[in-house]
Amino acid sequence: MKQRIAYSKLAAGAMRAMYGVQEYVNHSGLDPKLLELVKMRASQLNGCAYCLDMHSQDARQLGETEQRLYVLPAWREAPFYSPRERAALAWTEAVTLVADSHVPDEVYEEARREFNEQEMIDLTMAIIAINGWNRLAISFRSQAGTYHPTAKPVAQEAS
Repeated sequence: MKQRIAYSKLAAGAMRAMYGVQEYVNHSGLDPKLLELVKMRASQLNGCAYCLDMHSQDARQLGETEQRLYVLPAWREAPFYSPRERAALAWTEAVTLVADSHVPDEVYEEARREFNEQEMIDLTMAIIAINGWNRLAISFRSQAGTYHPTAKPVAQEAS
């Protein structure tokens, strides 16, 4: 696939707004490894190759294991995700697929057992951000394989 539009170059104001949300998430205090799992899971659900490539690299750079990244699509059946990670992944799926289930109460209650109110807002903002980045990257065909992580993962074009 060929990139359709270089949106980051043509829509500076929109990019500033997206980066603003991403900066908020990056400084929220949520564990960066947890955020990478959330970004990976939403990107899997949305089918965003660019973001999957990016966040698998960033997750590994943070020390995430290959095993946990490979098994992420089947996290419910795997024993190596913590209760907090499981709650975040369930919340990620529900918020990403909001039209399917309208974020069920039981998923919310599970997440609230692991996250306080501020963390719930921050986690939800992280999910909103990655879904936005996914939609930009998919719509305009950002090319998987072009991302190269910096020494420390930071918000990039399709964070």
